Amino acid sequence: MKIQAAVTRAQGAAFSIEDVALSGPGPDEVLVRVVATGVCHTDAVGRDLAVSPYPVVLGHEGAGVVERVGGNVSSVAPGDHVVMSFAHCGRCSHCLTGHPTVCEVFNDLNFGGRMEDGSARLRQGDAELSTFFGQSSFGTYAVAHERNVVPVDKDVDLALLGPLGCGIQTGAGTVLNRLRPEFGSSIAVFGCGAVGLSAIMAARIAGCPRIFAVDVHDSRLALARELGATHAWNGRDADVVAEIKAASAGGAHYAVETTGVPVVVRQSLQALRPLGTVAIVGVTPAMEIDVHNDLMAEGKGMVGVIEGDSVPRVFIPQLVEFHKAGRFPFDRLVRFYDFDQIQQAFDDSASGETVKPVLRMPDAAAVAT
Repeated sequence: MKIQAAVTRAQGAAFSIEDVALSGPGPDEVLVRVVATGVCHTDAVGRDLAVSPYPVVLGHEGAGVVERVGGNVSSVAPGDHVVMSFAHCGRCSHCLTGHPTVCEVFNDLNFGGRMEDGSARLRQGDAELSTFFGQSSFGTYAVAHERNVVPVDKDVDLALLGPLGCGIQTGAGTVLNRLRPEFGSSIAVFGCGAVGLSAIMAARIAGCPRIFAVDVHDSRLALARELGATHAWNGRDADVVAEIKAASAGGAHYAVETTGVPVVVRQSLQALRPLGTVAIVGVTPAMEIDVHNDLMAEGKGMVGVIEGDSVPRVFIPQLVEFHKAGRFPFDRLVRFYDFDQIQQAFDDSASGETVKPVLRMPDAAAVAT
């Protein structure tokens, strides 16, 4: 079938909305009419850092309506509202023990450019286009494996829900699935973008009495306070390590580092009390840390977390329920853009103007209810 998709032709190239041929679904796949899709930092990485073969159709926070299913599909049916999340094999030991975010073939399935069966779903004439995260939701339609597709409540605005597939589940899941802060414990969140603010909302759900927010945008710090942060500091103006230690009687029990900036990563570790743990979720370059003084000597822990250590089919519906109950107002992060405003959405995300851009597909209004 013919669709419209935002094509990235080379490293760092501008998006170009073009006609593309989409084939499928295969026996284990689902055809989804995309209603809206989030813009995530990982999409910018895909555009700029050649993590997938070019040309590629990016997009990995898609939400839409099931149009057609393959013969082996049993968990969704045409007409269902779904969120598309990351690809995983469902067979390796990590997937089978509830950790599909570290699937043995995660990189191949999400960044390799092809579907699980090795075939291409996107073409222009004889030329293949790479698929991203097993979905490529920067298009009016997408094909995804049944495992990637999460049925969601039709009572919630479908256009809002795409970011649950990656960025928002990353922040919330890092707190609720991996760190699991105990009653009375404190947590510091470094970076108040969509991931960090989702972590703050999750920390509030978890009952943390002291939630520290650090960012360089005062507007985001104000929003962090509205969403649950008890303290907030601009990293350009404050000695955040000293401030956190003073406000928490010696350091936070937990921290979430979302920026990937080496100096901030070190701050997130130094702001912990002895035996504290920091979860690293930002894409971080090679850097040095003082292992003895900042880690080992005080029994601290540093862990990497992908996609919030989530099982999307379990965790995303839970987040929707928290949202419906008014306890997880992630809609406060979202600003909508028309699909043809994709470059503006990326620019506004990079500048801090918008926390979580979401692209509406041209026919979104007809299917979002």
